[in-house]
Amino acid sequence: MAEREGAKAMRAHDHGACIREALAAAEAAAARAGVNFTPVRRRALEILLESHTALGAYDLLKRLEADGFGGQPPVAYRALDFLVAQGFAHRIERLNAFVACVRPGEGHDPAFMICRKCRAVAETAGPAAEGGALAEDAEALGFEIERTVVEAEGLCPKCRELQP
Repeated sequence: MAEREGAKAMRAHDHGACIREALAAAEAAAARAGVNFTPVRRRALEILLESHTALGAYDLLKRLEADGFGGQPPVAYRALDFLVAQGFAHRIERLNAFVACVRPGEGHDPAFMICRKCRAVAETAGPAAEGGALAEDAEALGFEIERTVVEAEGLCPKCRELQP
């Protein structure tokens, strides 16, 4: 279930397996869609997957440049545009940053819990998910939801433990 899957970001888990599973899912989705999952796009996703924190485009660009993929902003922005368009990553509006998707290639409108201290991001099923109150209200009104953006800011368990 998406809520539990996304909660990995703020709980102990096998992060290596998490990365391998997400990359495999993204590669399979790209193959099904017939899109070119180039080395720079793959590396950009790997970088986003390295931690469950939001990463800005210029932070990504620095990493891509260090890995030999070039240092011009279009390198990062094109890779991020592709990842978001294919459902492999999400833009976190509040932070103007990006995070890898926990369900790459699946169409969904998630909600995000963002730690205001460490920038950890947990992806959960959004309010427009089937059975959610917003989805039910929209259906009752005959309204078709095309996109939702829900971002909750607070403290993750680790940062809460560090509070005095």
